[in-house]
Amino acid sequence: MQAEIHPQVYDAKVTCASCGATWVTTSTKKELRIDVCSKCHPFFTGEAARLIDIEGQVDRFYKKLSARQEYVETQKAKEVEANSPDRSVDDLGVSPRAIDSLKKAGILTIGQFLAKMAEGDAALLEISGFAQSSLTTAKKKLRSLGFELPVAPEPAPKAPKAPKAAAPEATADATETPEAAAE
Repeated sequence: MQAEIHPQVYDAKVTCASCGATWVTTSTKKELRIDVCSKCHPFFTGEAARLIDIEGQVDRFYKKLSARQEYVETQKAKEVEANSPDRSVDDLGVSPRAIDSLKKAGILTIGQFLAKMAEGDAALLEISGFAQSSLTTAKKKLRSLGFELPVAPEPAPKAPKAPKAAAPEATADATETPEAAAE
């Protein structure tokens, strides 16, 4: 062993700042001061479980549970609001021109739009500035929002057209195939 390469070892007095307990150990320092020792540390004294409960492990669980319930309630409210017939026609996703023409016609909510749609597609298409492409877009948006589209009444049947005169029969000579003519 080489001489003079090892540090000096002392019998050191250890003092706990929390509880004031002292004991002697070996160290390279003559005196040690520590914040917490095994006599006052919550883990060693068994107070750790009590500290966890005091911190409110159950309270934290209920806090998380109530936050989850609030989140679910807000999602349900959003869903109900999304399916509300009182929503503005602005939410239909059609062009601004079509929205303006609906508003000029007095159709301000989705419920009013659905009522007009129940009269038939022709009733909506009669509105100046509201075209077939806007109607198709509005129907797609309403379906995606979860609305039931009303079934339009059947249009009145049109008078049947007069049957066309039968085409005159072609002569047998014209319909014959070359093989039949060869025979």
